[in-house]
Amino acid sequence: ASDLGVSNRFNIEENVYGMVKLMRKHLETYIRQTGDSGRGMQLALAAYNAGPGAVKKYGGIPPYKQTINYVKKITSIYATLTGN
Repeated sequence: ASDLGVSNRFNIEENVYGMVKLMRKHLETYIRQTGDSGRGMQLALAAYNAGPGAVKKYGGIPPYKQTINYVKKITSIYATLTGN
């Protein structure tokens, strides 16, 4: 948490900032690796939910029901909000 700028885990503003910083890092990593923003976003969401170690271990979205459902839910919301 401290690497993400969160010194007080009960501070909502710090937590949101830390989460955004973490997601940006994941997005940059996976978009660079895949060369595809859509696939990169899916892997970033999986890394946020299950951890980057699990994404690496399985070479993609881990076969965890919770992670699969999370990625589907968030990408669906994103598509609705962006019209994609």
